[in-house]
Amino acid sequence: MTMATGCRKALLVAAVTMLFTADAFAADKIRISVSSLDVAFLTSGVAYKRGFFKEEGLDVELIRMNANVSITALATGDIDYTMIFGSVVRGAIRGLPMKVVASFMDSSTHALIARPEYKSIKDLRGKTLGVSSFGATADVAARMMFQKSGIDPEKDIKIIALGSDRARFTALKEGIVDVAVISPPADVEGKKMGFNVVARAYEMFSFPFVGLGANNKKIKERSDEVKRAIKALIKANRFITANRDGAVQILAEWSRSDRASAAASYDGTVKVFNSDGSIPESGLKLVIEQSRQALKVDRPVTPEEVADLGPLRESQKELGIKGR
Repeated sequence: MTMATGCRKALLVAAVTMLFTADAFAADKIRISVSSLDVAFLTSGVAYKRGFFKEEGLDVELIRMNANVSITALATGDIDYTMIFGSVVRGAIRGLPMKVVASFMDSSTHALIARPEYKSIKDLRGKTLGVSSFGATADVAARMMFQKSGIDPEKDIKIIALGSDRARFTALKEGIVDVAVISPPADVEGKKMGFNVVARAYEMFSFPFVGLGANNKKIKERSDEVKRAIKALIKANRFITANRDGAVQILAEWSRSDRASAAASYDGTVKVFNSDGSIPESGLKLVIEQSRQALKVDRPVTPEEVADLGPLRESQKELGIKGR
């Protein structure tokens, strides 16, 4: 064998070795849906922008979808995961092949903002409430705030669906509704205009708000991938709670808002981001009960029907975290 032939063979072997090495470390491509580009879904934005997904060998495409489309896409496998927690629980109760596998916010970010003449939530009996859409998290959170205050939202409140936060805020300003359920930073803007924040969800109850949902087939056949997604998102939450300036900067970019608005959103929400991805059983049961009521399901539903905590526990163990 000539020296030239030997060199060619050596180069070929090197090329093949490099090819297989690249394949071995190629990131798994996955698609994750979020409902909006705001503070509620900041965990996924931070995991993407800070490279936590890449650290776990994941090439992630974040896709904005409304809840109904996300659940259909998750059931059919057109997306791999969704960050919408309550809708996945409702889908599982309906018999769709999906479960929640982690939670990253321990309560809703929503607040009830009322016109200036209403000083407390009890003043709103018989009044009109603006929500995003019926059955959405904003709607559920608003109903729960009224229930906690002794007001039956089914009998004592007129509820109308208005769409986006901006649309609800506009309806409030124009007097179309007396109160609206709105997420930060609209609460800060509303207070500046003389409206009253009469209730905040996280001050009244705790329940999983934003998390990770996956198709049952994914959980069974790609459990390692599920774990890596969970670990990336836990890392993101820990960054959010420990690095205000960095989190605010990412939120401003993520939500395409100015830094002052992003800071207001962060400050009004940071306390509900958890550090371990846990799904407290009491909170999960609360979501299940709300979902049963919304779906008019009479049969009992166990946590095991809607949640699989196996990947989460393994993820926490690998990160050296003791879950709650």
